[in-house]
Amino acid sequence: MGPQALLDYVLARLDRSGVTEGVLRCEDGGAVFLIHPTTTQHDANVYRPLLCAVLQGAKEVGTSTRTLTVRAGQSLIVSNALPVVSRITEATPDHPYVALVFPLDLDVLRALAPGVPQSSANHGSDPFSICLTPTDDDLEAALLRYFCQCKTEEERHMLAPITAREIHARLLIGQHGGTLQKLLWHENTASRIFVATSEIRSDLGKPLVVRELAARVGMSSSAFFEQFKAVTGNSPLQYQKDLRLLHARNELQTTGAKVSEIAYGVGYQSPAQFSREYARKFGCSPRQDRTAEVVQ
Repeated sequence: MGPQALLDYVLARLDRSGVTEGVLRCEDGGAVFLIHPTTTQHDANVYRPLLCAVLQGAKEVGTSTRTLTVRAGQSLIVSNALPVVSRITEATPDHPYVALVFPLDLDVLRALAPGVPQSSANHGSDPFSICLTPTDDDLEAALLRYFCQCKTEEERHMLAPITAREIHARLLIGQHGGTLQKLLWHENTASRIFVATSEIRSDLGKPLVVRELAARVGMSSSAFFEQFKAVTGNSPLQYQKDLRLLHARNELQTTGAKVSEIAYGVGYQSPAQFSREYARKFGCSPRQDRTAEVVQ
């Protein structure tokens, strides 16, 4: 069993579902399969803690300061909620981009962390919350077993959780497991930045005072700013702004709320300022974006 077996399985699932472009959500409600027959323009999104295994083609993912290219046979491990910009760089109708996304459960990782050998504690010195790693054969085999077990109700409830735990364990002890391990340790820089990002995300309409947030997580303002940017690829204010605009875009596309209501809801005092920053981020005004979504 190797990478071809997992790719063949995902392609067969996509073919049976009739999905030739876009997303297929799996039975467990969290994991998804992705397929695109062509390259794409840049798209902004929020990545939650996840594993993204590219099975065919290639994709660029990055923030304002870091960009990574993930190719077939490689995976991205994301350990924090990050606003990112991505684009598919290798895909054709005969050889489409194919990937799977497996969400990470931090509670499962925390439960497993005490059993991680001390010898692996220093793996992964880069604090950035996205790391690129080869998808080894054992991890691919576990992913394939997990998706096969999700097909029936009995196995989905009895076996799939065990295999999901195995997948989390393999990530913790893998080549870049240190990135995840540091997130789980209390009172270290990575865990403090995680607390800070969680606080920002909990109330996007709340003004952000960096020095106050730094004090709440037990860091000086200068150290907090430096480490926040190292972990997330953005300054605290840019991180909040990107999340605000992405949340606003989702509201525009899924609700009938007025543009001004959405702007105020994510913390903007001026709808005009919101529209300007939205256009800089997405290349069109909020109203144009909503119209385009309706037309599609």
